[in-house]
Amino acid sequence: MSTINADNYTGPTEVDFHFDVMCPWAYQTSLWMRDVRDRLGLQVNWKFFSLEEVNLREGKKHPWERDWSYGWSMMRIGAILRRDSMDLLDKWYATSGRALHVDGNRPHNPDVARHLLEQIGADPDIVDVSISDETTHDEIKAEHQRVVDSGGFGVPTLFFDDQAIFGPVLLEPPTGDAALRMWDLVVGWLEFPRLYEVQRPKMEDDERAIYETFKPYLEARDWVSINRGKEVGFESQAAG
Repeated sequence: MSTINADNYTGPTEVDFHFDVMCPWAYQTSLWMRDVRDRLGLQVNWKFFSLEEVNLREGKKHPWERDWSYGWSMMRIGAILRRDSMDLLDKWYATSGRALHVDGNRPHNPDVARHLLEQIGADPDIVDVSISDETTHDEIKAEHQRVVDSGGFGVPTLFFDDQAIFGPVLLEPPTGDAALRMWDLVVGWLEFPRLYEVQRPKMEDDERAIYETFKPYLEARDWVSINRGKEVGFESQAAG
């Protein structure tokens, strides 16, 4: 049982969580992050990172050069919502992430995106607003570059002030006391800035479990996935 609670907690009270809506690994971690946030009263600042851009293949357009571009366009909607409140972006990520990674829908389709905005009580016309507002590109680029400049390569990436941590990469998000124990492990890394990596090898059973968990996402995606560099996990989104 975790001995951490909101009354005796003395660790970080704020974290920047960089995500791409289309990433199944980041979605799993976001579920855990919300549980910890609600139990400890943390401030989670949702920030962006583009797997389309980091995995861009030579000769392809950058996501901001297209009229509509999967995860990038989803984040443009999120940028508009965040200008109103971080809570709206939180709801948008939770709703659109569940639509893709649990229900196997296509939130990257503009019509589906409009429907999901209605579900969180937002104006569906925000889809069109985000497309016409070129400054949304600047917000996403800046937050994406922050991760790249820190040596990062994917999501989820967490920032505690100027310290960046990739992960945790998990398939079964813990809840309750177990979620707090994992949080304690994660923030424990901050004490050791030269600790770079701890990794559990994936066995055949793990790969099967990953496939079954990510099946809705794999069936709903409309792009080709590639692995590049240090990508951790089953697959990562690439530019189409």
